[in-house]
Amino acid sequence: MFTKPKHVEVNGTSFFNDEFIATVAEITKAFGEPDCNDNDGANKTNFEWILKTPDGIVFTIYDWKEYRSLEVDEDIAWHIGAHDRNQSNKVWSQVVRALRP
Repeated sequence: MFTKPKHVEVNGTSFFNDEFIATVAEITKAFGEPDCNDNDGANKTNFEWILKTPDGIVFTIYDWKEYRSLEVDEDIAWHIGAHDRNQSNKVWSQVVRALRP
């Protein structure tokens, strides 16, 4: 369903207030291993997935400013990064469906 695009395609993505609650384990099960896994709490993000929908929307899923190591089974608020608000809204519904089939 979702594919992994080249990293350059995420340039210009932003957060448009679309969030969801999930665990690292749930996201990994649905979308595969994260593209970024610096789970030491030293940066603004610990995990990031870079994905593309079947209709070509490139987006990211990432935690934001937790500033601590995250447990893989801990519920976290995740952000969606997209190129515009409409894409973000569309991706949000697809992500939630993929996580809760």
